[in-house]
Amino acid sequence: MATTTAAPTLGEAQTHFRTCTLCEAMCGVEIKHDGEKVLSIKGDKNDPFSQGYICPKATALQDLHEDPDRLRQPVERTVDGWKSVSWPEALDKVAAGIQSIQQKYGQNALGVYLGNPNVHNMGGMLTIKQLLTSLKTRSRFSATSIDQLPHHIISMHLFGHMLRIPVPDVNNTQYMLIIGGNPLASNGSIMTAPNMRQKLKDIKARDGKVVVVDPRRTETADIASEHHFIRPATDVLLLLAMLNEIYTQGYAKLDTRVAALAPEIDRLVLFAEQYTPESVADITGITAAEIKRIVKEFCEAESSVCYGRMGISVQEFGLLSQYLSMVINIVTGRLDEVGGLMFPNPAVDVVNSSGPGYLGKRHSRVSNLPDFNGEYPVVAMADEMLVEGEGQLKGFVTVAGNPVLSTPNGEKLDEALSQLEFMVSLDYFVTETSRHANIILPPVSPLERDHYDITFNGFAVHNVAKYSPALFEKTDDTKHDWEIYLGLADRLDKDAPEATQKERAATKAFGPKFLLEQGLKYGPHKDVTFEALVENPHGIDLGPLHRMLPEAIKHADKQIHLHVDFYQSDLARVKEMVQQYNSNEILLIGRRHVRSNNSWLHNSHRLVKGKSRCTLMLHPQTAAQHGIADGQDVRVTSRVSSVVIATEVTDELMPGVVSIPHGFGHGRKGVKQKIAQAHAGVSVNDLTDETLIDQLSGNAAVNGVPVQLEALDMGVDGLSIATETVAEGALA
Repeated sequence: MATTTAAPTLGEAQTHFRTCTLCEAMCGVEIKHDGEKVLSIKGDKNDPFSQGYICPKATALQDLHEDPDRLRQPVERTVDGWKSVSWPEALDKVAAGIQSIQQKYGQNALGVYLGNPNVHNMGGMLTIKQLLTSLKTRSRFSATSIDQLPHHIISMHLFGHMLRIPVPDVNNTQYMLIIGGNPLASNGSIMTAPNMRQKLKDIKARDGKVVVVDPRRTETADIASEHHFIRPATDVLLLLAMLNEIYTQGYAKLDTRVAALAPEIDRLVLFAEQYTPESVADITGITAAEIKRIVKEFCEAESSVCYGRMGISVQEFGLLSQYLSMVINIVTGRLDEVGGLMFPNPAVDVVNSSGPGYLGKRHSRVSNLPDFNGEYPVVAMADEMLVEGEGQLKGFVTVAGNPVLSTPNGEKLDEALSQLEFMVSLDYFVTETSRHANIILPPVSPLERDHYDITFNGFAVHNVAKYSPALFEKTDDTKHDWEIYLGLADRLDKDAPEATQKERAATKAFGPKFLLEQGLKYGPHKDVTFEALVENPHGIDLGPLHRMLPEAIKHADKQIHLHVDFYQSDLARVKEMVQQYNSNEILLIGRRHVRSNNSWLHNSHRLVKGKSRCTLMLHPQTAAQHGIADGQDVRVTSRVSSVVIATEVTDELMPGVVSIPHGFGHGRKGVKQKIAQAHAGVSVNDLTDETLIDQLSGNAAVNGVPVQLEALDMGVDGLSIATETVAEGALA
């Protein structure tokens, strides 16, 4: 069985091994092809990490590569529509447009947004700094602040680096508590773990327990040992009550080696003293007896881990909730222990080659929100474009992102983008966002680039390393993303320091592979060289997670800095929330599906087939209260906008909660994705509110959004008409 290391011979059957780059799971795939077309994609049984498992998304690698809607050449928006332009002309025009904006309005009048797919791209990850440095703007944003920002801030505070994030040792734990996570759909998420279904079944098979806390009975909850409904955005109260109960029941372990590394740990006994299980039961929807039992079982298990993900990150107490989750693991002796929360040890350790991060060095011009590591929260983006004054954004660059569908109040951002003087998008498609660009610069497809997972090996539940050469050689008239970055950097930053210019020249000559080689050279596994990776196309097994403290701590004193004062200050906001809580509100949450990933896989015919997944899920009791029948159209209204969507009445949702999946809304004018438009759906982020944020971090709060429901019937003219007034408890 041959492994592709160079351009294949056309017509000759080839087998190529690589890592799927469509989500965090890093599944190994075996691709059969004839040098020109993909013949099949299946799991690589010899991959030491995924062991043959793949999810349905893997087939989209072929769909994306072959998609007739995918741009292969730069295009420019004209009065007569999109027109192809040559690469030299496109790069010259982009550079000129950026320079014009910055000369007229100042360097920070240009904004830049980095989307999620950037972290799945070796060349992009290793060279994006060249582009960002050349843009010379402080007006930076990314998908981080609608996703995992709390994880980064906590890791920076506690362990000294924003990327030193511990993950559940799911392969060995006896008790896994999952709060606001659905790893069966995400294959992990800040826990790179293919085949989570089997991993959770394995926990139960070894007489362990999986407990899920979520407002929805998710795919993960379906196979868990037990599931508890919780009111959206009240996770902070559950976690406070759990911490309180840990001390009350005498389960706090303050004499462990990890506790000895945390000088402030004695202060945590008072952190949650006002929050007993009885005091939070009514608001959370989980009885005091159940909270006490969960704490008892968690603490008495041979090993256990508390894992909180998107559901607790993207709400109004996201940072405090994630902090409490981390603290619970620490005070129960579960951090850096087998079966608990452990640190991966990747072959390329980006922690040692990047800055630790910082919070609040600067604040956004309009909303005064803190930056994190040089990026402002995405909720500030639209106002920075719309509100006049010094520093107003007049130009914008998006890189592999679709913030119109991905960030709160998408309609407002849509309007803001339409008013820019100049915009450029690095994107495969004309999307809801890139349709506003003056020029779109498309990189090659994932199958035309080399890959090593720079990011997600750092979150993997088992240590591995794998390099995949490009499956197909790109044509001369296409460009890698890193070539686009360097082409713009050369034009925008001609006076760069000599060291920067040398790195650019070396990257142009050898590709990002030489940067990968450097990363491996200075990494912790000296026997993992680039040559060794090439010789092992299925990947190299580097072993299970193991104890890493105190060595993994990046603080100079090698201690865990709990920053108790910083996090305790947010308890005043928690108290205010409890006092003002309205249990009658209908609250909106998002959801995801294993056949989808944000907004960028809906043009795959394989992944969108079947019944529509863009529905409004709601409980039968909620439906009855509003006169809503299954399949009926409903108008959902928030503070910022409304959408009309078909309902799916199901007991998967707890009463008083509704759910719309993330990533749809492809019906906007000018989008050039035929399959996605045929399955347009509505955008949940046309309802989410940019003023709902986690005040402590600036992260977007897209879960727990208050909404109104209005049932609609079809009139004789075929148009939906209202049949019910808004029920009690909806927004005024």
